[in-house]
Amino acid sequence: MNSEEVLSRKKVWHMFDRIAYRYDMLNRLLSFGQDIRWRNKLARMLPDRPHLKVLDVATGTGDVILSLFEKNRNVFQAVGVDMSEKMLEIGRRKMHENHLDKVVEMRLGDAAKLPFEDDQFDAVTIAFGIRNVYDVDQALQEMLRVLKPGGRALILEFSLPAQSLIRNAYLLYFRHVLPKVGGVISGDPYAYQYLNKTVETFPYGDEFCAMMEANGFQNVKARPLTLGVATIYQGDKI
Repeated sequence: MNSEEVLSRKKVWHMFDRIAYRYDMLNRLLSFGQDIRWRNKLARMLPDRPHLKVLDVATGTGDVILSLFEKNRNVFQAVGVDMSEKMLEIGRRKMHENHLDKVVEMRLGDAAKLPFEDDQFDAVTIAFGIRNVYDVDQALQEMLRVLKPGGRALILEFSLPAQSLIRNAYLLYFRHVLPKVGGVISGDPYAYQYLNKTVETFPYGDEFCAMMEANGFQNVKARPLTLGVATIYQGDKI
């Protein structure tokens, strides 16, 4: 990653502040509702033990946390961190509407400098945020650090389909349709051009699994979703 790309990722939260009020609606529209199914699958992959305390990194408006509580009865408490205060404001409102105020905290936090002591969480999740981090290795090390022994990291991120015909159709949509529709509805064309560029250049599949292993995770697995347009990566702390 060159210095210009690092700088853009350090400031990416400004972009999310700008699009926060349309973010959830655009996620549903541009993914054809698949984002809901993907988060629900992630929720079912948490460690199988009671009273789970979960950290959701780059939590945005808190949709992952809502899925965790809805789809996994073992979740007891959650913290969401994000750099965008506007996104967090919406997330706090959603927690209140779902009566989760007392068990969920939404706070400012940098994925590469998590404001927590070691060995605090049973699971750490991040959905569509790892590619926006300016230092991915550092973020992975931080996720590992705050996990308890036996804890699990679950990373949901866009990827590229292996089958060439599907891949070409997907790239056509990502390069030409999604940026225009997202730009018009959000009022921020740059935001959805950025999405396209980061998805195409970010490591995925075996390459990202190798990054997780290099940063200390064990039992690393990749679970492709919807013909490979997204993937859930799982890594454990032994």
